[in-house]
Amino acid sequence: MAAVIYSLCALTGLTCAILLLRSYQKTGVGLLLWSALCFFGLTTSNVFLVLDRIIYPNIDLSPARLTTALIGLLLLLFGLIWGNE
Repeated sequence: MAAVIYSLCALTGLTCAILLLRSYQKTGVGLLLWSALCFFGLTTSNVFLVLDRIIYPNIDLSPARLTTALIGLLLLLFGLIWGNE
């Protein structure tokens, strides 16, 4: 059951990232781009979660998960702070 939930979280993040990227292409609003990049980072983090917990349970991939989530959130923070200039 956990594998289904982890996979659905990754697919939801990917869907959000794609929809945000499509909206950015239509409107050109910079915050949509930074939000899409953040969701791509969170999707990657969720993929690492599936790999860590389900596929390779003996290998600790938590540093990779946390690093990709941090990079995604830092991209969004960058876009929020410097996106209006």
